[in-house]
Amino acid sequence: MADTNVNIPRPEDEVVEICRKLIQIDTSNFGTNEGIVERPAAEYVAELLEEVGLETRILESSKGRTSVFARLEGEDPSRPALVLHGHTDVVPAAAEDWQVHPFSGEVRDGLIWGRGAVDMKNMVAMMIAVVRYLRRKNIKPARDVILAFFADEEAGSKWGGHWIVDHHPEIFDGATEAIGEVGGYSTMVAGKRVYLLQTAEKGLQWLNLVASGRAGHGSQINEDNAITHLAGAIHRIGNHAWPLHLTDTVRQLLDGVADLTGTTWDEEDESTIWPLIDALGPAKTFVGATLRTGANPTQLGAGYKANVIPTTATATIDVRPIPGTEEDMMATLKRLAGPDVEIVPETQDIGLEVPFKGDLVDTMVDMISRHDPEATVLPYMLSAGTDNKSLSLLGIKGYGFTPLQLPVDVDFPAMFHGVDERVPISALEFGCRVLLDLLQEA
Repeated sequence: MADTNVNIPRPEDEVVEICRKLIQIDTSNFGTNEGIVERPAAEYVAELLEEVGLETRILESSKGRTSVFARLEGEDPSRPALVLHGHTDVVPAAAEDWQVHPFSGEVRDGLIWGRGAVDMKNMVAMMIAVVRYLRRKNIKPARDVILAFFADEEAGSKWGGHWIVDHHPEIFDGATEAIGEVGGYSTMVAGKRVYLLQTAEKGLQWLNLVASGRAGHGSQINEDNAITHLAGAIHRIGNHAWPLHLTDTVRQLLDGVADLTGTTWDEEDESTIWPLIDALGPAKTFVGATLRTGANPTQLGAGYKANVIPTTATATIDVRPIPGTEEDMMATLKRLAGPDVEIVPETQDIGLEVPFKGDLVDTMVDMISRHDPEATVLPYMLSAGTDNKSLSLLGIKGYGFTPLQLPVDVDFPAMFHGVDERVPISALEFGCRVLLDLLQEA
């Protein structure tokens, strides 16, 4: 442990360098379970934690698919533990599309640029910087905190969160609540700063469509063409109008935005809802997709020669159902696909919704109010998914809370999996201050 009598760097003093170094470690996850993906980042994380006296546990689900864990003793170990988690893998990036190299961690115009700057090496860096400060100051969190740095979140968590929960659930003994991505960031509504705390997320279904037909010469009449069957299914699914389905979380968000904008809305009249979604600014891209189930075709494959009609054709659809509607969703997809197209699941995961109330929620709201007194905190549903899905299988109630105070001109949701991903340094510093207080009081 460091000498507590010397000047100890605050989390804000370390977070930028930690974030930059994490970005410089290429942990691109292509979803194939090939290559050493998270291992170098996991070793760096473990090194930083062990430097301040924490015992770490490194686990591999497969070669290179590496997760890291540590546990901080709290002031009151009789209380249920809190899981603070992030993931170290990132989606791939094409360097030629970027203004800077995506794995440079370059600092430009007060922002850190690079793949993972927002998804989610920013939060990983904040977690590490805050914990290092607590350890150096010999400050215990309010209760036990389990640190989890997962592998494979970007490909459905099969080799990360789900594998850990299945094979090493003991890591989370005594934990009842968790904090991770994607929430706690700010947006502007009617000139007022609003922080969106994630209390729900849609389900995840990556489904393969497999169409069958009769092979033949491309010059002949063929009424059993697999590609034609598939094209019809894709067209019907991609253009299907899913019904409006508002959960409690979405209703609470709409009520909050209506209060801020001085308007009203009616669930029976969807035209009254979209002005509230638009009022959320850049956050509308996440929130707008939570009003109903969505199904997007994302991949296609068929044939091997221009004059040969193949026997099979395949496609992949990315389906994000509203929590609790999975059975109805699948029945609808089968009807839309038609009798000549089979639906074969590739990855399936649950949706989540937890209450916007309780001691932990109150503390998160209080911490935002402490550091941004004029702000409002509202719940929202994420249209994507997080490792809270895995933890929920252990009965752990998860929230998305990566506190970032963002400038008005930063389109934060667009940075996720986007080109020129970047995060303001000032936002990281704000997040460190909020997390530091949160761990001592939650």
